[in-house]
Amino acid sequence: MKSQLNIFGTEPITVAESIELTIASLIQYGSLHKHWAMAWSWGKDSTTLVTLVVQLINTGQIPVPETLTIFAADTRMELIPLWLSAQVLKKQLEERNVRVEIVTAPIDERFLVYILGRGVPPPSNTFRWCTGQIKVQPMEVALQKFIKQKDEKILMLTGVRLGESAVRDQRINTSCSKDGAECGQGWYQSGLQNDLCSTLAPILHWRVCNVWDWLKVFAPMPKYGAWSTELLADAYGGDEAEEINARTGCIGCPLVEKDKSLDTILKNPKWQYLEPLKGLKVLYREMRLPKHRLRKNGNERKKDGSLAKNQYRMGPLTLEARLYFLDKILKIQSAVNLNANLAGMPEIDILNVEEIFRIRELIEAKQFPNKWNGDELNASVPQEDIMYSDGSILQTLFKNHDIS
Repeated sequence: MKSQLNIFGTEPITVAESIELTIASLIQYGSLHKHWAMAWSWGKDSTTLVTLVVQLINTGQIPVPETLTIFAADTRMELIPLWLSAQVLKKQLEERNVRVEIVTAPIDERFLVYILGRGVPPPSNTFRWCTGQIKVQPMEVALQKFIKQKDEKILMLTGVRLGESAVRDQRINTSCSKDGAECGQGWYQSGLQNDLCSTLAPILHWRVCNVWDWLKVFAPMPKYGAWSTELLADAYGGDEAEEINARTGCIGCPLVEKDKSLDTILKNPKWQYLEPLKGLKVLYREMRLPKHRLRKNGNERKKDGSLAKNQYRMGPLTLEARLYFLDKILKIQSAVNLNANLAGMPEIDILNVEEIFRIRELIEAKQFPNKWNGDELNASVPQEDIMYSDGSILQTLFKNHDIS
């Protein structure tokens, strides 16, 4: 394992030193607020934050807030070991009288329901609708509701760390002195949007080696809370997680070229029963093909009567395609659960009964995204000619050629 430099000097920072700085940060700013909240994504950084802060409160090392609420983001597309780890840790938190609120997007906006029920194509790097819709927005709604219930500005604790994102590091560097905050005390901001809450990143100074030392060595020890964080390490690649710079994402994430997260998990014999899930990424790629989608027919106009731009753009999945892919995804889920039963491992439900029913209901109702009605041409059918917004026309040379 390579040594990582301390941002305050040239010597590697230890877990003990990291904890001391975190305690100083929480003492400095925690006492300014009666109500604390934490955003828990179930990943390594936010899990470090949640388990550490609760342990510091329970051992009397930091101020005890009047209320402490953890908001856990459940996208319904998490890697299975990550989800299982969160369930175990949630139970441990609740046993310590910590309130954990699970935050999930409304059913019509969940990842697979949105694709199969409404027909919206899988996200891409040019149309990345997923993160905001299934993770960020539901969390913001839950936090806004929570904030309105309090009579003062709350303190929002986040697991932001330096070194996770170059762009984010630059943003932190340019604002680290805001509101009197100093490097080493956490990134404290009290003038956020709507002025409803202050935020603090008490593990800002932690290096990734500190995070893994906490999760794999310290956190499971009775002295530090006896947290069950072993499954979390599995989700990132077990003992090799740090060396491979492991990161996690949704199952079969359509935004990456290779599903490294799932590939890493499948190297562990215990999780090989999840192998059929690799088929999801194949299906997401197929969903983008013209033969499964509709296309505007070139007569779309603006309110002023002029031709709209991008006249022949591809759009949503056809109703037939949605039923086809629903069947394929359910077969993948069934294959995983058959393997799970044989191996004595937990089953999955990337689509539960309620979601399946809702997808079929939306398909039956012929639901389409805004400005689409289902009467458009199949995208694989070549156009006779193409009219641009300036009125010019390009005639198609190969009118009988099937581009599907």
